[in-house]
Amino acid sequence: MANRKALFTLAALFGLILLLGMAIAADLSPKEQLGKSIYFDEDLSLNFNQSCAACHDPAAGWTGPSSLVNETTVVYPGSFPDRFGDRKPPAASYATLSPILHFAEEGEDILFIGGNFWDGRATGEKLGNPAADQAQGPFLIPVAQALPDSACVVYRVCTAAYPVSFEEVFGPCDISWPADVETVCMTEGGTVALSDEDRAKSDSAYDSIALAIAAFEDSAEVNAFTSKYDYFLAGLVDLTKEEKKGLNMFKSKGKCDFCHVLDPGPGDTPPLLTDFTYDNLGIPINRDNPAFVANPDFRDPGLGGFLETRPEYAEFAEENMGKHKVPSLRNVDKRPYEGFVKTYGHNGYFKSLLGIVHFYNTRDAKNRCEDPLATEAEALAQKCWPAPEIMENVNTDELGDLKLTDDQEKAIVAFLKTLSDGYVLPE
Repeated sequence: MANRKALFTLAALFGLILLLGMAIAADLSPKEQLGKSIYFDEDLSLNFNQSCAACHDPAAGWTGPSSLVNETTVVYPGSFPDRFGDRKPPAASYATLSPILHFAEEGEDILFIGGNFWDGRATGEKLGNPAADQAQGPFLIPVAQALPDSACVVYRVCTAAYPVSFEEVFGPCDISWPADVETVCMTEGGTVALSDEDRAKSDSAYDSIALAIAAFEDSAEVNAFTSKYDYFLAGLVDLTKEEKKGLNMFKSKGKCDFCHVLDPGPGDTPPLLTDFTYDNLGIPINRDNPAFVANPDFRDPGLGGFLETRPEYAEFAEENMGKHKVPSLRNVDKRPYEGFVKTYGHNGYFKSLLGIVHFYNTRDAKNRCEDPLATEAEALAQKCWPAPEIMENVNTDELGDLKLTDDQEKAIVAFLKTLSDGYVLPE
């Protein structure tokens, strides 16, 4: 009894230390606070109507916040509401823990690891941080925030009334802005007229802005580690019988932890639920994807498409066609309200956790649907699956015919629901 009491006391003390650490870490540093202000600033778009949070909202697990969009196009409109990209927004949480894109030899295979975006093109090579490289992209993409010049981002950040200013964190901008800078920044194709010296200062400030965003995304407000599973690992709460069964299936018959690893992360962080690699899961075409609607021949090449653009990686492109980043499963079920539709897969084909778990389980065991564009709901009703969007390089080793029972699938879903941050401990 004494030993049990001592163990309980130690577990409680560890839990208290964990909670105190989270509370302290939740206070943002000046750099993190600046990054947060930039992250939520809608003025950093051509039409003053879109922030980073428009596609990466905390209430939805730092991904797409519109149930209607998730249920329909999946791809979010940009500052211009009639313009779309071709993928669903990846989650911003835990993305900062992805390493710089590199490859490793695994037997005869070459395995790419790290980077950000679904295709890894935010490699981290520029700023030493994939999340910071990623942060620079949407500001200037015409189908996203659509600003015509990186100097427009710098000008608006430097002149913004944030709680913590750019100057307080990085020093004065000290740039001579032309009188027409705001007019230029509201004009597609515009270029801010700067001297070579001021352009160099602006480019440096633009890098600093990206690093501030990455600092916020790396803060305890975004990478919170406050899920029920985290508290279970800390010994502060127990999982239900169903959740434990799901965890056991996750680690065994389901083969989920082959990619969504449960080992501690870098620096002994809790498990990140991803190995930051790339896979072609054989996900079908999403017929509602605006890229497919505009061009029925559209097929998303993923990592392979990016590797084609890099001479040093081009030889590996073919064997990586159709592969997309393995996302963290943290916050995979986090939603702002019951009934909110979330989507899964790079193209958002799946609208339910049970649907994608069932796909992992039965992709190769069921017949092909007669309709190659059948939706998830149609495929489930017809007990079939459409052909993969990209037929090459489909992972058949770790999914496709897992022989899970219906109850085992549901148990895995129950475990996945324990991975949402913001869990409130029982008194």
